[in-house]
Amino acid sequence: MEKKIAVVSAILEEPAEVQNRFNEIVAEFRGIVRGRTGIPFDQFGLSVITIILMGSVDEINSFTGKLGNLKHVSVKTSISKKTIEE
Repeated sequence: MEKKIAVVSAILEEPAEVQNRFNEIVAEFRGIVRGRTGIPFDQFGLSVITIILMGSVDEINSFTGKLGNLKHVSVKTSISKKTIEE
């Protein structure tokens, strides 16, 4: 299967409200998640999270689609042009 590397950036505008479901979705896709960082901005009521993925374009799109459908979550994704052979 052709795989790509992707970087997903997410801003959670109401972290207390959405973080549990966000984490459940990340766990559902743990097979393609390679890394994750998160920085809380409690004073602003925000969290910023970056996630590195390695998977098919369909898997990446499915993941970002689920995250993007969450209320109070903004998602942007960059996908490598290069195909990864594993």
